[in-house]
Amino acid sequence: MSCGRASRWMISWDRKRFLENLGRFALVIFVMSCRRFVIAAIAAVLFASAPIAEASLFGGKSKSASDGEYIIVSGGPALRKWEDLRKKVEQHDRWWGNFIRSAKFRMTELFQKHGSRLNITWMVYRPAYVTRANESGQPYVQFVESVRDDYFAGDLNLKINLVWFSDGEDVINYINRGRNRKNFKITGFEYFGHSNRHAFMFDYSNIVSGASRAWLHEDELKRIKRKSFARGAYCKSWGCHTAESMSKKWKSATGVGMWGALGKTDYTPLQDDKLPMISGGGYWKR
Repeated sequence: MSCGRASRWMISWDRKRFLENLGRFALVIFVMSCRRFVIAAIAAVLFASAPIAEASLFGGKSKSASDGEYIIVSGGPALRKWEDLRKKVEQHDRWWGNFIRSAKFRMTELFQKHGSRLNITWMVYRPAYVTRANESGQPYVQFVESVRDDYFAGDLNLKINLVWFSDGEDVINYINRGRNRKNFKITGFEYFGHSNRHAFMFDYSNIVSGASRAWLHEDELKRIKRKSFARGAYCKSWGCHTAESMSKKWKSATGVGMWGALGKTDYTPLQDDKLPMISGGGYWKR
């Protein structure tokens, strides 16, 4: 075999080996690509399903209500002397306990759902119950305290933290500094009481007929510290018209949405041991 032929044969043999190696390399790349695709597909399925398994009322980290503090706020009743000035069909707040009994129902419901470890703070607007007691000659302040002492602590062996308050400033301060909010976030906030589209009205028709001197206005919500609330905290107003404006301001201030009424709420269902409903074709919106 001549050197020229040997050289051509070696070139031909090197080219064949190169093509074989190239084929093997391409096959490896293809397999690796397929494996990455399979892994990515599996990961996509797992991560897509994870929120369904972990998501709860209190966010994607499976934070339960009992991991923080659940706040229930009760506004005060109107005075009968002011309600008596209304036409009978327009009278709607004659019973002193509308916002107490509804809160009691809701707290009982929450304990049934989340267990005895749930940390509930019940904030009640005290001045209105003092004035209504003076008008009616009934110890309404003691009646409120009996809900904590006799019903929850006595009958159910459950603990709630009753906090009396006197104005909207007290509510903001408690949200921000009532507990160490770095470690003890608010997992729920609900309000029972009078309201309009712009404010919670704690003493509506109590001191002044058809008006309020104690409130929490939507423009004051910006003073609430966003970090006070847990991710995905559940918030709801059981008052009238909240979703028409205040819910949006609440979310902007706190970072969590608030369910509220488009329209008026009706506390008549309390007679049947049920929570308030929306009347007149309205609906709940967050």
